[in-house]
Amino acid sequence: MIHARNLTKVIRNGAIETTVLQNVNIDIEQGEYVVVLGPSGSGKTSLINTIGLIDKPTSGELFFVGHEVSRLKERQRSNLRRGGIGFIFQNFGLVDELNVYENIELPLQYLKYSKKARQVKVNEVLSKFQLSHLRQYFPKQLSSLQKQLVGIGRAIITSPDILIADEPTGNLSSACGNKVMEVLSSLNEDGYTIVMATHSALEADRGQRVVQLFDGHVITENIKNRL
Repeated sequence: MIHARNLTKVIRNGAIETTVLQNVNIDIEQGEYVVVLGPSGSGKTSLINTIGLIDKPTSGELFFVGHEVSRLKERQRSNLRRGGIGFIFQNFGLVDELNVYENIELPLQYLKYSKKARQVKVNEVLSKFQLSHLRQYFPKQLSSLQKQLVGIGRAIITSPDILIADEPTGNLSSACGNKVMEVLSSLNEDGYTIVMATHSALEADRGQRVVQLFDGHVITENIKNRL
C-alpha cells in the first residue's frame, strides 16, 4: 500500500538546514498496524506527514496505492488525501463552530455524497462510538475522550485506505488513552490499515510492527508475533 524508498526531508530556515528524515525505507501493507516509535525530535511527525501526503520529501520515492506520489503538487496530494487517508490528531483537530454531527460529516462535504448518504454514514459512526446522544453538542461541551472519539469518527467516515494517528493519546489521561488504543486495535481488526506515531513503548506494544526512529533514521524494525 505504502512504499518509501530513501526518503529524506530537509527543513530550511534561511541559511540553516535541518535534516529531519534521512534515507528512510519503509513498507506498509494493507491491513497492517504499524507504530512509528521515537522520542520528541526523532522525526516521527515528519515521517507520518510525508506518508500522509501532507508534506513532500526533499528526495526519495514514495508510492501510495501503486502510484509514485513524491513529486505531486499540493492540489494533487489533497485530492488523494480526501477519502483515501484519515487523520487522528493529538489535539483532536475539531472545528469549534461545528457540532459533533457536523464535525464527523465534514470530510463527506468534499466528496460526492448526497445528503441522505451523509446522514446514513454519520449515524452509523455515531452509533459505533456511542456518541448519538452527543450529536448536537459542540467541542467545548465534550470531555477529552469524547473529543478524540469524534476525531476518530471523522477519520473513518470516508472508509479511507489508511488511518494515520499522531500521538492520539497525548492529551488524554492513562485510562482514556487506553480506551482510544482499544478503539484503534478494534478498527485494525475490522480491516483498517493504521500507522501511529508515539513516544510510548507501552502503546507501541499494541501494534503489529514497530519502526523505531532516532534523529531521522530508522534504527530498528520489529515484527511482533501475534497469536
